[in-house]
Amino acid sequence: GAMAKLQFTNTGDTLTDPAEPVKFAPIEFPAPCISLAVSAKKQGEEDKVFAGINRLTEEDPTMEIEKNAETGDVLIKGLGEMHIDVICAKLKNKFKVEASLADPRIPYRETIRTMAEAEGKHKKQTGGAGQFGVVQMRFEPSPTGEFEFVNAIVGGVVPKEYIPAIDKGIQEALNSGVLAGYPVEDIKVELIDGSYHDVDSSEAAFKVAGSMAIKDALKKSDPVILEPVMAVEVETPEEYTGFVMGDIPSRRGLIQGQEQRGNAVCISAKVPLSQMFGYATDLRSGTQGRATYTMQFDTYEPVPKNVAEEIISKAGGNA
Repeated sequence: GAMAKLQFTNTGDTLTDPAEPVKFAPIEFPAPCISLAVSAKKQGEEDKVFAGINRLTEEDPTMEIEKNAETGDVLIKGLGEMHIDVICAKLKNKFKVEASLADPRIPYRETIRTMAEAEGKHKKQTGGAGQFGVVQMRFEPSPTGEFEFVNAIVGGVVPKEYIPAIDKGIQEALNSGVLAGYPVEDIKVELIDGSYHDVDSSEAAFKVAGSMAIKDALKKSDPVILEPVMAVEVETPEEYTGFVMGDIPSRRGLIQGQEQRGNAVCISAKVPLSQMFGYATDLRSGTQGRATYTMQFDTYEPVPKNVAEEIISKAGGNA
């Protein structure tokens, strides 16, 4: 049967008699396994593209759209490259707008591996009131895996009203690391000494001093770039196990284990996100479309030196 102009129904809804309501169990749709960054081909048509995609998500529960707050990319997620190509074709035919697709940017991080001490000194004289703030700080990898700020000042060498400003200056500076400009995490900061001026010191001066200290310390504390690593699970017929087991290490992946599930083999692995682009297509080609996979974020790990050099080069940074 067919019905037209159903204004408030979505895929999966049950149409029934209100007097004797019946509701069928919801359909279990496959989860999206590929993400691409989407943008408007013509400048100024971004709103039309995203409005069109949102309309299409109402029709197709196997696609999703989300904005990555860190990279700024708008990601369109689907079951494969062909699926996303079909979505773009629908955009063009139904909504008269064209979209461009690209690999999403990787949300890298930076951190430190050794302890370092650094001084931040902000001293400026401009006719009237000047600016003065000096801090001595110790930086080391955080044992908790999160940012920590410890005030170890004794004797009031830095008045307590300036401590929050120092903390704020450090946290703002950590938004951009010294290697490639990525956010810095897993760091412990200890304020151990400093000095102030009765007239010229201010919250603004100590905020700048804190940011100067962290920038200097990051260069001296063996900084490293971290990459997101995904937990990947591939389910494949037994005859294609060799292909899957050989392909994952070629992507810098690490096999975690495998188990039998009926006539299929389930292989679990950890693979860097940067190596997973195009995996859906490659897996389909190598297994005649009979294998499936899922992936989710697992952890951040240091990138190999050659990869780090490439990332730094693309970012225009200096090691």
